[in-house]
Amino acid sequence: MAGVEVTEKLAPIEVAQVLTLVANATQADEVSPLSEHVLLHLRHGGDEGDRHLRVFINGTLVGYAHVDLTDQVEGPSAELVVSPLHRRRGVGHQLVAALTELSPDGRLRLWAHGGHSDAAFLANSHGFDRARELWQMRRSLFAALPSADLPAGIQLRCFRPGIDDEAWIALNAEAFAELPDQGSLGLADLRQRMDEPWFDANGFLIAETSDPARSPDLAGFHWTKVHGAERHGHEAIGEVYVIGVARNWRGTGLGKALLLAGLAHLRAQGLAEVMLYVDATNTPAIGLYESLGFSRWDIDVLFRR
Repeated sequence: MAGVEVTEKLAPIEVAQVLTLVANATQADEVSPLSEHVLLHLRHGGDEGDRHLRVFINGTLVGYAHVDLTDQVEGPSAELVVSPLHRRRGVGHQLVAALTELSPDGRLRLWAHGGHSDAAFLANSHGFDRARELWQMRRSLFAALPSADLPAGIQLRCFRPGIDDEAWIALNAEAFAELPDQGSLGLADLRQRMDEPWFDANGFLIAETSDPARSPDLAGFHWTKVHGAERHGHEAIGEVYVIGVARNWRGTGLGKALLLAGLAHLRAQGLAEVMLYVDATNTPAIGLYESLGFSRWDIDVLFRR
């Protein structure tokens, strides 16, 4: 790992250096090289199993990688970024080689955001295979929106910070029992996101039922998000951040109603466009999104070694 510095924690000034590197890459590529998950770990200290890898040239940070070593089942997961001014000089190869060496049993999952050919070439050259794709889909908010027809017995309201926290954690765990990346969120994870500048409780829609024959009281949610131009280098855009529905409310049309209610909320903020992420194999969800005017915009690719 010659030339690569590895550390468990970064000082605030070092975090600022990484975020500047990320901002420069985002401006050049028009997509963030790091996921929200990694950016949250950067800003809030991360987990015990995190490692930060950095490459410097003449004292300037030109490459960074984050690896999470905590998943004993799927194996470590990593993401990386190289300065646009220092690409094709071996920095990415250095980082991937170091990441592989850090992996306890040689397994490694490597995310590439935006599906750039350079990322695919880098991954393939180190023996990685394409394992998963996430589609980014987008839709104009100027186009017509169907009405959000809620099932009988359901009312919508906004999330109440400090009151709904634990009930939402339980609902999220049930709704995403098969997707541990989302379903395993705890109170600390929720509150980290609530502390982010983009958090708006008015855009965190809760479907509630007062019917004693149906449980839980929280039947579903649509958490929307706005990416601001001041932080991302583009016009503000809405996001379908997360939609979850309790098990015994599935098949009632609640998910579609929540989606439409969230889109209406984002349109009311004066936004022109909305985005979302969906697994490329989730054909029912893709079919629903396409029926409502969404189309594929870009892809994120997971490579596995």
